[in-house]
Amino acid sequence: MTDESIIKKAESWLNSNIDPKSKQEIQDLLAAENQTELIDAFYRDLEFGTGGLRGIMGVGSNRMNIYTVGMATQGLANYLKTSFAGQEIKVAITHDSRINNTLFAETTANVMTANGIKVKYFREMRPTPMLSFAIRHYGCQSGVMVTASHNPKEYNGYKVYWEDGGQIVAPHDKNIINEVLKIKSADEVKWDKNDALKEFIEEDFDLVYLNEVKKLSMSPEAILTQKDMTIVFSPIHGASGKMVPAALKVFGFENIHVVKEQIEPDGNFPTVKYPNPEEAEALDLSIRLAREIQANLVLACDPDGDRYAAVIPNEKKEYELLNGNQTGAIITYYLLNQWREKGRLTGEQFVVSTIVTTDLIGKICDGFDVRYYSVLTGFKNIASIILANEGKKQFIAGGEESYGFLVGDFARDKDGISACAIVAEIVAYYRSKGKILIDVLAEIYMQFGFYKESLISITKKGKDGAEQIQQLMHGFRSNRPKTINGIKVIKIIDVSESKVYDMINGTEAPLDLDKSNVIQFYLEDGGKISARPSGTEPKIKYYISVNEKLPDREAYRAVEASLERRIEALKKFFE
Repeated sequence: MTDESIIKKAESWLNSNIDPKSKQEIQDLLAAENQTELIDAFYRDLEFGTGGLRGIMGVGSNRMNIYTVGMATQGLANYLKTSFAGQEIKVAITHDSRINNTLFAETTANVMTANGIKVKYFREMRPTPMLSFAIRHYGCQSGVMVTASHNPKEYNGYKVYWEDGGQIVAPHDKNIINEVLKIKSADEVKWDKNDALKEFIEEDFDLVYLNEVKKLSMSPEAILTQKDMTIVFSPIHGASGKMVPAALKVFGFENIHVVKEQIEPDGNFPTVKYPNPEEAEALDLSIRLAREIQANLVLACDPDGDRYAAVIPNEKKEYELLNGNQTGAIITYYLLNQWREKGRLTGEQFVVSTIVTTDLIGKICDGFDVRYYSVLTGFKNIASIILANEGKKQFIAGGEESYGFLVGDFARDKDGISACAIVAEIVAYYRSKGKILIDVLAEIYMQFGFYKESLISITKKGKDGAEQIQQLMHGFRSNRPKTINGIKVIKIIDVSESKVYDMINGTEAPLDLDKSNVIQFYLEDGGKISARPSGTEPKIKYYISVNEKLPDREAYRAVEASLERRIEALKKFFE
């Protein structure tokens, strides 16, 4: 887009029916000597992606504000009215603790009711999995969660769900995008709300959700012996501060300590740089409290409560942050063991994870003779497999490396609330047998291989950054590497082309996956690297996985160090 067209875009906003404060902000941007902010605010429309909106808050077509939210909602409302013509349409809406979240959630509700659509609106903020559950519980056709998940505080977002409780997938995602693209101006949005169509979801719904969570417990007798186990929890200023302690209590745990500096919902996230439990720094206060009270487990959730993290004391009684691949493998292993012991594995069950998640989960499923699906990145793809198997096969669990996991199918998005409760149960179960979770990991690795993963996330901001990321991915495809860091590449999977390239024999084969901008390199030494631009942030991500045999428990740290050296060498290559 040329500078002239950017100015025209800004002026069209200025001449539309927006509020005086927004008009003044646009005038200030137009008058500014440095046009960088103006360009970034208007060089494109904020993309309504395959999950919804996410972007920096502010005025402009490429920003999160009530007008971009209103236009997106109008497009969604138009599609709902076409899809469910002649039916009563209901949409569930909630939000987390981010700045402007109430404003954006209420804007969404107002536009929906202005279009004659009923809204089930949570009276108070609640985590993402509760929104997913509410859609099916109340028979809604859609749902909206106002959140930017674990993004920095400048961001906000808008996740769209369909009637199955999962985030939108094909064909609805593209169809909704097309409807949103038809809305060219805030003047085309129906703003006149109808409060008669808005009904509040009250606090008593918490008990309905918690009752479903309680049913997930596999070892209540082990919890009974470990009910005084010391647990530290932090919601990191988000929406899970009430629900995770409540879930732990319904499981039977009684000794729960919430990090007081992070218990209050606050979109400024004052105690952390990023409100992301994947970042060790976000857990500093939790670990400090754990050391003080000698906690047996530390748990944390991101602002919208769909991701979780677990920190455990290791064999040296030092606190060790498990990554999402490790916790996913532990939960899968524990659940399959429990299902087998209880005689519930009949061959009709399945587990799902994503193509950038550890291959260890698939190996564990093979060991238990349980069907395993590997799907594209994004929990919506896991939800899609659950829906496709509904009434045929039983979903046990599914997860992804980025600290997302779902046990049972009453929710259809990753659920940090129930994941926290299950992890606590697993710690209690193995404590009752005299083991810590590092011992359990060692058992898994000895049986299935020691897998270690790491992620490089490289930020490329703005218009130039987006172009650089495109060039990187183009380079991988136009000049497929024969070696990476001196190690022979034996196979390349290009998901965007739905092709598998055998680099040894020079042949290619079709790939049974929907197309996506991901390319994977398989190395001769068993390593795997997946390159993928983020769908929600200006980043390119490299998912690195290596593995070796673990001969015995005593070799754990030596093999771990060997794998870490291989990862560091690969990181240097890509950085």
